[in-house]
Amino acid sequence: MKAQASAEQQTATKTGADLLVEALIGQGVETLFGYPGGAVLPIYDALYRAEGSFDHILPRHEQGAIHAAEGYARVSGKAGVVIGTSGPGATNLVTGIADAMMDSIPLVVFTGQVAKGVIGTDAFQESDIMGITTPITKHNYQVQDIEDLPRIVNEAFHIATTGRPGPVVVDIPKDISSTVYEKQVNHEFHLPGYQPNLKPNPLQISKLHDALIVAKKPVVLAGAGVIHAEASEQLKTFVQNYQLPVTTTLLGLGSYPGSCDLSLGMAGMHGTYSANMALYECDLLINIGSRFDDRLTGNLKHFAPNATVAHVDIDPAEIGKNIPTQIPIVSDAKAALEALNTKPVKGLQHKGWMEAISQNKVDYPLWHDLPEEAIVPQWLMQKVYQYTDGEAVVTTDVGQHQMWAAQYYHFDRPNRWVTSGGLGTMGYGFPAAIGAQLADMDSTCVAVVGDGGFQMTLQELSVLQERKLPVKVLIVNNQALGMVRQWQEKFYSERYSESIIDVQPDFVKLAESYQVPGYKIETQEELLQVLPKVLADDQPAVIDCRVLQKENVYPMIAPGKGLHEMIGVKR
Repeated sequence: MKAQASAEQQTATKTGADLLVEALIGQGVETLFGYPGGAVLPIYDALYRAEGSFDHILPRHEQGAIHAAEGYARVSGKAGVVIGTSGPGATNLVTGIADAMMDSIPLVVFTGQVAKGVIGTDAFQESDIMGITTPITKHNYQVQDIEDLPRIVNEAFHIATTGRPGPVVVDIPKDISSTVYEKQVNHEFHLPGYQPNLKPNPLQISKLHDALIVAKKPVVLAGAGVIHAEASEQLKTFVQNYQLPVTTTLLGLGSYPGSCDLSLGMAGMHGTYSANMALYECDLLINIGSRFDDRLTGNLKHFAPNATVAHVDIDPAEIGKNIPTQIPIVSDAKAALEALNTKPVKGLQHKGWMEAISQNKVDYPLWHDLPEEAIVPQWLMQKVYQYTDGEAVVTTDVGQHQMWAAQYYHFDRPNRWVTSGGLGTMGYGFPAAIGAQLADMDSTCVAVVGDGGFQMTLQELSVLQERKLPVKVLIVNNQALGMVRQWQEKFYSERYSESIIDVQPDFVKLAESYQVPGYKIETQEELLQVLPKVLADDQPAVIDCRVLQKENVYPMIAPGKGLHEMIGVKR
């Protein structure tokens, strides 16, 4: 399947769509997420002729396709591949493309387009997907010549998966995909203007090592770049050699074992007290693969105000963009860590710092109340962690439930945590779980979703039914847009404008209408009886878990405040 087509095959009579299929096979693509339509009918006809070459997943909406591809890419480490038709099919993919761009997820998205001769005439189902996606892709192409198609496909995969990963769109006019071509095609490409720097400058590595030796309050911030670089083992070696405290970004969870003593948990707006205070008080901040986004830093004036900042990032545009950086290191995270791990460990001066941080963890842990019967979401997430032995693949939508999952599910391995970080996309969690499960059929996959976000993409229950995928959909149901409601409570004098969702479907009957088992849990006793059995089962399930509506996510850094100005740190 993964071999390039032979010269004889390449010169046989083929359509442009056949050339596309051959290029996908040559790239080792095994799974496709797509939805057919007029402009991609030649492509789907070629897929039909290539039956057995791919596992094609048919979602019930293009947004479901692209979020599933994101989940697949996060867990498998491969590029997610998506096919959508022209016009509304392509525009329905835009949110997922933007999401992947923000979170550096490798996707190759093939969109159909009207025939070249009518582009720009407002033809039926025409949209300027090149113009629309230029700001939200790593690169995009519109194929103008059938001869270029195989080369463009190979370039697209290379660009999407190397350097800082991201989405690439390939727009294919219908006459390109349907045209017959009989010449030999060229798959080779050369991109002299795209040469990501993977190796660190040795002088900068030495500067960081020198700073580390004299630092009295060092801390490591691990971002998603560690996971993309498959550098978790190198990070673990580095941290343990130097006995450094580690905090992670939301997307960096799992890059370092969350249950280890040196882990401070997640930092940022809803990070732990010990993590945020370590960033605020440190004198050396070693950022590996994080882009210093605003939900991490809070008020920039109060972010690591006394620290020398070292920033390891494969994208030079991120270094110094938000936070002034004294030791910039443009490099792949694994290569930089491997270079650091060759340096001698000597004369460390931060023992007192480690003792203070350990005391912060003891004095200011995450906390929640536990009423006698009602379910609080923090306790729910603790039980999910317990019943899955911390080994599940967890996907989420965006909001309160996302933060509770990040806080209370301690990820010890990379590629177990799948969430929408930068764009904050509601409706992401469930279809992403479908892709994640397809990428790892041996793991339990739990989609932790809110009752609001789930209703945006719940039609993908059809895929669970059709494919018998054992995804567990856990609805943290507070009958509200929870994070919106929390902000209205705290910052808008409890004016709950359109954030309370009193009218909901019966989620159990809804699941059963798709022939998926459904469960409703309203008490702690019911949870203790039902949840472990459902999570251990090899069948799909929808679990409607009713939680307290007015429970808030703490700690919290209010807008405009610094990391040291958290609220809700103690009961």
